[in-house]
Amino acid sequence: MDSPQNSVRLDRIETKIDQMAEAMISIARAEEKILAMEQKYSTQYDRINKLSEKMDIVTTAVAENSRTSASFQKAFWMVFAAVVSAAIAHFYMT
Repeated sequence: MDSPQNSVRLDRIETKIDQMAEAMISIARAEEKILAMEQKYSTQYDRINKLSEKMDIVTTAVAENSRTSASFQKAFWMVFAAVVSAAIAHFYMT
């Protein structure tokens, strides 16, 4: 029953099984790498979202500071104009 033809055939089957096992191991490694990349992606996505939220807060603060600064600038120029006007009036009145 053990003919040379059967042993050759069994050797080919064993070789193919070994190749399939190696392919399965390679697939498992690739899946592990993909999972690691997905975890890194998720972490980066969370960090970017947090930075975006912080940027929104900073943008709001800058807008508020800009309005406050514009108000102080207008007040400064009004006081400056009043002082200059008073100085000129005092100079010409005396």
